[in-house]
Amino acid sequence: MPLLHIALRAGKPEAYRKALCDNLYRALRETFNVPEDDEFMVITEHDAANFRYSPTYLGVARSDDLVFIQITANNTRTLEQKKALYQRITQLLGENPGVRPEDVFISLVEVAKENWSFGHGLAQYA
Repeated sequence: MPLLHIALRAGKPEAYRKALCDNLYRALRETFNVPEDDEFMVITEHDAANFRYSPTYLGVARSDDLVFIQITANNTRTLEQKKALYQRITQLLGENPGVRPEDVFISLVEVAKENWSFGHGLAQYA
């Protein structure tokens, strides 16, 4: 059950934001074995003063089209699955909505299965 937080500069059209979500969900389904209907994402948009990043850290030439993607997921995936996810996200977002590979920034936060509650105050995975 991944939970995604997507942060970007304000001003992108609805179709752009929809393509981000659709392709992130597709990449998760293809590489992380996320089941159908397991889709939880939030997008936040920020003005320039509230969106800071290094344009050159680790030799990556980032632009104002940078997209931060934070994925919180169970700590059950292999290193190979994680690498496949990063590659697939970058590929799909490049195709639609056209995000440059340099502007895809992914952070994976892994948690134990008992750290989720999907409603009703229950720990469904515990």
